[in-house]
Amino acid sequence: MLLTYARLPARIDEHGDLMPLAEQDRSQWRHELVDEGVALLESTLPRGHVGRYQLQAAIAAVHAEAATYEATDWRQIAVLYGMLHRIAPGPMVTLNHAVAAAMVHGPATGLALLDPLAVDRAMRRHHRLYAVRAHLRELAGGRKAAADDYRRAAQLTASLPEQRYLNRRLADNEAHEQRDTVSPLAAW
Repeated sequence: MLLTYARLPARIDEHGDLMPLAEQDRSQWRHELVDEGVALLESTLPRGHVGRYQLQAAIAAVHAEAATYEATDWRQIAVLYGMLHRIAPGPMVTLNHAVAAAMVHGPATGLALLDPLAVDRAMRRHHRLYAVRAHLRELAGGRKAAADDYRRAAQLTASLPEQRYLNRRLADNEAHEQRDTVSPLAAW
């Protein structure tokens, strides 16, 4: 909880809009809480059973200890999510595992991990499936498909900050798609 709470000040901007991890100002993170959380984790991991909460804390620690988003050890996070999936499987674990796997092995790998969720009745009504799939499709260069998924995710969430974020991503992808389809001669 300390590791998650430490990042809270950077999770929203001055307008109350969501700031994805890649865009967070890490200087706003409460580093004393990160240090305390990591110390607690390091003292408990070697002494007992490693279960879902320890693995979730380890994942949060890897994120929190990275100096920048680009410096994140995605390989370690993917391994930890793989372990978490084995002991506490669930759709949210799969979604997060897909993102981590995509960061290590490419978006196609992450998208393949999402395939079983896409046929799950409950998940087809959950905005996070579409949001993650949109992100991975965007990384793969599939702007049209990403826009469709961002649109669906925005429709399904009840959270206004999430709707605003998803609609911004949708608009970015539509604008990018439109630029790609305009004939070079049309610019004359």
